[in-house]
Amino acid sequence: MAKRGGFPGGGMPGNMANLMKQAQKMQRQMEEQQKELESKEFTAAAGGGAVEVTVSGKREVLKVKLAEEVVDPEDIEMLEDLIVAAANEALRKVEEESGAAMSKLTGGLGGGMPGMF
Repeated sequence: MAKRGGFPGGGMPGNMANLMKQAQKMQRQMEEQQKELESKEFTAAAGGGAVEVTVSGKREVLKVKLAEEVVDPEDIEMLEDLIVAAANEALRKVEEESGAAMSKLTGGLGGGMPGMF
C-alpha cells in the first residue's frame, strides 16, 4: 500500500522546504514592492498639456488640472475626452511600473520553476 501525502524520492522534502522559503521571501518582496508602488504618484497629460491627471499607485485619481483655455462650455465633450485620455494614460503608467517590478522579482525564479511565472 502506498503512503499517503508523502513525496516520492528521498531528496524531495528538502527541496520543498527550500522552495517554500523562496516563495515566502518572494511574497515579502512583493508586499514591499506593492507598498512602495502605492506611495507613488503618476501624472499624465492630454491635449498638449491642457489636461493633466495624477493618480496614486493605488489607482485612485488624486488630482485633475485643467488649463483655462480648454474649458469651453460649447465643447464639453472634448474636455471629457481629454480627461478620460489623461486618466487612462496615468493608470497605464501605474500598470507598467507594477509589471516591471513583478518581472524583476519573478525573473530569478523562471529557471527553477518552468511554467510557473
